[in-house]
Amino acid sequence: MALNLPLMQNNILREDLDKIISHLSQDDPKLTQGENVKMFEEEWSEWLGVKYSVFVNSGSSANMLTIAALKLKFPEGGEVIVPPLTWISDIASVIQLGFKPIFVDIDPYHLGMDNNKVIEKINKNTRAVFLTHVQGFNGLSDKLLDELNNRNIILIEDVCESHGATHNNKKLGSFGWASNFSFYYAHHLSTIEGGMICTNDEELYQNFRMLRSHGLVRESSSEVFRNNYKKKYPDLNPQFIFSFPAYNVRNTEIGGILGRSQLIKLDQNNIKRNENNSLFLSKINSKRFQTDFRMEGSSNYAFNLVTKTADFNFTDRLMDKLKSEKIEFRRGSAGGGNQLRQPYLKSLYGDLYKNFPKVDHIHYHGFYIGNFPSLEKDKIEKLCKIINSV
Repeated sequence: MALNLPLMQNNILREDLDKIISHLSQDDPKLTQGENVKMFEEEWSEWLGVKYSVFVNSGSSANMLTIAALKLKFPEGGEVIVPPLTWISDIASVIQLGFKPIFVDIDPYHLGMDNNKVIEKINKNTRAVFLTHVQGFNGLSDKLLDELNNRNIILIEDVCESHGATHNNKKLGSFGWASNFSFYYAHHLSTIEGGMICTNDEELYQNFRMLRSHGLVRESSSEVFRNNYKKKYPDLNPQFIFSFPAYNVRNTEIGGILGRSQLIKLDQNNIKRNENNSLFLSKINSKRFQTDFRMEGSSNYAFNLVTKTADFNFTDRLMDKLKSEKIEFRRGSAGGGNQLRQPYLKSLYGDLYKNFPKVDHIHYHGFYIGNFPSLEKDKIEKLCKIINSV
């Protein structure tokens, strides 16, 4: 009988749904952005260790608003250093907002950008480093943080797949000028669809609040800020002053309720995920597959299966075996592999993808397989036996 292992299972529990039902059972429940969204933002900020958080409708929207805020800071544009292994919205938002993406190959031990190569790419045109913490791994180093600080370069953290991962015992997402999280169904914490933008910069926080909701000044939580606009534009209705062309990417009370309910279990679920991953790495064949990933500070998102050699025949047999056992997997790891091979970038950069051999190996010979808190240990051992049998 096939193992039948999905990418995700039981991420939204009955108790989470019961809280939504309780809210809906009120005589006149508010469904649009309200008190539960506000409370989720505050509780998330406390959990992460930052001052401010803004709940939006997706991690991709969090990416977009962050680069939109960068554009307010640098209207002339410039360069943003990005990874070729990430979700499309990281790179697309950079292009859409008029910045030039500068690509850096990955470090195979944490799948994020090679920090030394990032430093080499920084120049007078660099406006930010948009770093993705891939698959629950910590992609930061003290060397990179010191260099960015010394050269006054902005760090943006994509933590969409790495809720709870740490660097020097401090949660990822609390280091950068801004950080982005996704609460999509398969992630560590889910609001079905949803995302969060986090920062310690009060002015940036106010901009995020307005960018989230049409650029409306009334969305700012600063009375001083709102009053300044009222005085400057006395001919406008104070309820409808639009500070800049923006978006509508608000979330709902249902999302806020789910987020608050899921956050209670997040730390314990992350412990289970890491335990599962340790078992997986201890059981797969270390002669054929990479097992020496950077585990310190990780908060595992999925089982990473990367062949040590670029043997296409073996990789094809491996995929056939996984399919026959109904083991769901994603080839190319985060976002479908080397983004520079995707049509939206090949049309701009042609054969540039050939200059990134490490991410290209992941593109063809790297996979992730589902890991979730309810996954039984015996299923993990069976999974490893199936993989090792190829």
